Formats: sequence, C-alpha cells, structure tokens
Amino acid sequence: MSSFEKKTSPQNAVLAVGSVAFDSIRTPSGKADRILGGSANYFSLAASLFTNINLVGIVGSDFPKDHFEVLRSRGIDLKGLETASGQTFHWVGEYGSDLNEAKTLSTFLNVFEHFNPKLPEAYRDSRYVFLANIDPDLQRSVHAQTRKPEFVACDTMNFWITGKKASLVKTLELVDLLTINEGEAFLLSEKNNVIDAAAAIRGLGPKAVVVKRGEYGALLFSDHGIFSAPALPLATVKDPTGAGDTFAGGMIGYIAHEDAGADLFRDDEILRRAVIFGSVMASFTVEDFGLSNLLRVTPAQVQERYRQFLRMTRF
Repeated sequence: MSSFEKKTSPQNAVLAVGSVAFDSIRTPSGKADRILGGSANYFSLAASLFTNINLVGIVGSDFPKDHFEVLRSRGIDLKGLETASGQTFHWVGEYGSDLNEAKTLSTFLNVFEHFNPKLPEAYRDSRYVFLANIDPDLQRSVHAQTRKPEFVACDTMNFWITGKKASLVKTLELVDLLTINEGEAFLLSEKNNVIDAAAAIRGLGPKAVVVKRGEYGALLFSDHGIFSAPALPLATVKDPTGAGDTFAGGMIGYIAHEDAGADLFRDDEILRRAVIFGSVMASFTVEDFGLSNLLRVTPAQVQERYRQFLRMTRF
C-alpha cells in the first residue's frame, strides 16, 4: 500500500459508543493526573485518521470545552456526546514492571453510572459500528437503535465476562468481529489454548476474533485461518493505557476506509491489513501518556510506520 487519504463521506463514518473519561495514571516512566482518556476517546482519535466518527458517550459539566473542539477538528461528530450535570467518569490506575497489566486503584463512574445511550437520528443509518468496552446491555441497546449496519465490532473485558456473561453472549450473537485480550479470551471461552478459545468464541457469533497480546502482537482468527501480527518493538513505552482501544480504532477505521461492507469476509486481505494498522496506531499511543501522541500523529507518520511493519515481516 503506497498511500492513503482519509475518507470523509458519511457512508464511511463509524458509529462509536464508549466511555469518555479522565485518567490518573502512574507507570515506571512517571505519572499523569486527570488527563483525557476513555475507550471512546482513544478509539475515535485513532480511527479519525482514516474516516469520520459519530461518537456516542457522556461527560460531566467539568469536561473541558477545548477538547470538544479538538475532537471536532479531527472529523468526530459530537451530536451523540451528552453533557450531564455532575462529574466526568474518572479512572485511577498504575502499572508496575509488567506493562501488560494495569492495577485499578479507584473507579469513579460519576455521570457514566447512569449512561443510557440515545442515537441521534442521523446516526441510525451507520453502516460501520463499534461497541466499545461498556455494559453488554448498553451495547445491545445501541445496536437495536441502528437500522441495517453492515459491519459491527465490539470489545469487552473481564468485568463483564465474569459479571454479565449471559448478556455478553447475547451481544456476541449480533457482532461480526470481537477484539479481546488473551486472558479475557481464556476466561470467556473457558479454554486454556488460544486456538481453542478463538474457535469457541467464534461459535458464539463473531465471524472473526482478534486476540490482543500486548507486546507480543495480535492474532486474527477467521474462516481463512490464522494471521499473526507482531507488535512493533519500541525503545520507549511510557503508558499502555488505551492501547487496546487505539488498536481497535486503527483497525475499524481502516476497514471503514476501505468500505468493503458485507464483502469484508470473502477473503481476509483487508482484515489482515486492518490488524496491522491497529498495531501501528497502538504503537504511537504507548510512547507517551494518555492521548498525547494520538493528538500529534500525522497520516504520513502512520504510513511510514506501516512500511516499518512491512519491512519487519517480509521474508
């Protein structure tokens, strides 16, 4: 692939629903207090390099006005971002020497506790939908408000797998692609081998499963077999928060950019490239705290890092 230009047509826009939050983070590289985060922010900013985003979420009255403008400037439509009286969702966590695992110190749901997403009429015809890591009941509620999406992807986490597994299974029946980390894949499938786990999860509904493995890359499982994508070796890793959501943003953003729609699963060429673009975007995120790098990265830098992946994996 030589170059790409962002697609700004409404038919390529991705409907994304998830959390918009403040994060307070400590890692071996330092700390950051009340920086902007949340699954919907990470996903949307990554995907916005490829296509426009229709964002659905909720923030409190303390959410900075200038960030609304930053999101809009990246082609992110905010008609679905509700502002409620109260405080924005706030997560506090830290990482030790193992940057693959975050320790949650505090979670303040605040206005997110009563989040009940309502899609603006203009969003209901979205062809591409991403249901970020939120309550599976809410994921299905959003899906029910869409008319005829051609591609639906979702993410989840151990909290929902252990606490609302039956509901999550109902959501997976509606999903074309699931992104999930390796430990969560074992937990959801009750298998202890990644190939068995992916097969069991695909049996619940998704046509494809992407198992995220942190610094070891990602595995794509589909009808066309297994694709193994490495992570880019990096000299500097400051903060892995949001890497999984950024990965999903790069991947789903590229899928919408290519606009394969219902033909996406006829072969896995686009899916394989999408996984690489997901890895590209995640590699930028972890190099600095929070959204800092995502707000700076340019299409040219994305393209050059994509070429790095090509050079690294060609033999």
